[in-house]
Amino acid sequence: MSEYKLKIGIAQGDPNGIGWEVILKALADPRITELLTPVVYGSPEAAAYYRNTLRDTEPIAFNAVASAHEARRGKVNLVACGSVPRIEPGRATAEAGRAAVEALRRAAADLREGLLDAVVTAPFDKQTVQGDDFAFTGHTEFFGSEFDGEPMMILCSDILRVGLVTKHIPVAEIPQNITREKIVGDLHALRRTLKEDFGIVEPRIAVMALNPHAGDGGLLGREEEEIIRPAIVEAFEAGVLAFGPFAADGLFAGGGYAKYDGILAMYHDQGLAPFKSLSPDGVNFTAGLSVVRTSPDHGTAFDIAGQDKADAQSMRNALYAACDIVQHRRAWAEWTASPLPRAEREKSRRDISVRDLPQHEKEN
Repeated sequence: MSEYKLKIGIAQGDPNGIGWEVILKALADPRITELLTPVVYGSPEAAAYYRNTLRDTEPIAFNAVASAHEARRGKVNLVACGSVPRIEPGRATAEAGRAAVEALRRAAADLREGLLDAVVTAPFDKQTVQGDDFAFTGHTEFFGSEFDGEPMMILCSDILRVGLVTKHIPVAEIPQNITREKIVGDLHALRRTLKEDFGIVEPRIAVMALNPHAGDGGLLGREEEEIIRPAIVEAFEAGVLAFGPFAADGLFAGGGYAKYDGILAMYHDQGLAPFKSLSPDGVNFTAGLSVVRTSPDHGTAFDIAGQDKADAQSMRNALYAACDIVQHRRAWAEWTASPLPRAEREKSRRDISVRDLPQHEKEN
């Protein structure tokens, strides 16, 4: 019997955006089904529509299934849901928003049932998804609510991992949402995910300042001295290798970010702007939950939807990252499942050392 392939659910996102285009391009490579078993949640009509807009992409023969339970290895499986009356590339419509939510909820339901190993979400429009049954500011908040956790948004690539203290809130509300307790908690959470989900033995974490020039000793703001620095000290004393606070421009422009395994930014654009500049094909990972969810690090791109211009590399990377994180997390769980108690560990070491001694030394 062949090795088990991870089942990765893929939610279509907004059917009027570039979601279907990057899904089709990413899954067209037959090597993808050698790595994982894809289960796409979305509209067959939308899939057919966007397939006809692609010039140099091999067509995909979808295997229709009712849920991930029926998914077949070696096939690109499709759970039909999230249809719209008409595909309108580039238009933000309420119908497309509802279709995105329906596909997302179907994927999340299979994930909750244990039928999937992870979910990758294509982008949706944050305004059109709002409704009576969906009042979240993004996928991160939705997954946090569905799986009863405190999610952390982490942007990751081969060269950079950035976590956020605040996520989708107005800039005017950022200062009051940055507290010593929140930063300490986020530093512990970031350390934990870097160890468990990324396989880093003991991560070094750089913490960004909030104000220009890290507050310039209080001249440009007191948050660094009164909140951020004390939080770093507290976390460091508790075992987190946290350093800073660093001014964002100096940390990134000078290449200092490369000395650290993770970076904790105070707010959305402070972390995402440099991340996307340095890692244009990066991945958005929702950390801190019992399940794994990733996504490409871009939006619906309505301006190029339906024009065969979208680059699928970020979607590919989101699929790869989902597999890697699931495997790292399972390996960590296995390594830490029944750790040897310290006394037994020391006794075992003594017994081994005695066995290794020459006979005359054992007798002494």
